Amino acid sequence: MAEKITVKGERREVTGKNVNRRLRVDGKIPLVVYGGGEPPTSVAADLRELAAILRTSAGVNTVFSLDVAGATDDVIFQDRQIDAVTGRLVHADLRRFSKGEKIEMTVPIHLIGEPEALKEEGAVLSQAMREIKVLCEPAKTPDSIDVDISSLTSEHSIHVSDLKIGEGIEIHDDPETVVASIVIVSEEVLEPQIEAGAEPEVAGEEPKPEEDGGDDKN
Repeated sequence: MAEKITVKGERREVTGKNVNRRLRVDGKIPLVVYGGGEPPTSVAADLRELAAILRTSAGVNTVFSLDVAGATDDVIFQDRQIDAVTGRLVHADLRRFSKGEKIEMTVPIHLIGEPEALKEEGAVLSQAMREIKVLCEPAKTPDSIDVDISSLTSEHSIHVSDLKIGEGIEIHDDPETVVASIVIVSEEVLEPQIEAGAEPEVAGEEPKPEEDGGDDKN
């Protein structure tokens, strides 16, 4: 894991839309910190520092320290609001947690390697799960779960039970859930062509009466 980041924050004694607007003009973002057995705390922090955290590979899963007047808490993004026009962060909720506390985190699944089976005619790699929820201490959250598929064949699939995770990390998904597999796609059988010379039937059109080739008899 990368070295933990520390963000300086300042307590907000006064809140409201006008106050938040002035904060943003000054390059700061209003935050609300929840959890840790304490009441919610209104804080402001530098936009650049928070945006830099969101741009890291771990993104919203990044555990960082929030220092408010010398009191430091480990926090993680719980929710965030992005301006639809500028794409900038305008507000965020942070989750404060105690040492040893486990929370649910979402981790991407990365497939690594090139199976020989993909060289078979019609072979296609199917990844049914691209991310998975894990329960762990935020500081122990892996950036990703890497799965080696070099030996994967069309006869076997990779299941949740095959994922290799670190100590202290729990997965609650069904162990038999398929993560990735190789499927063989066969050509579709074309519909039989209409017999040469046969006229296609038009929906709603009444069939023509059969013509009698003989002379009319009185």
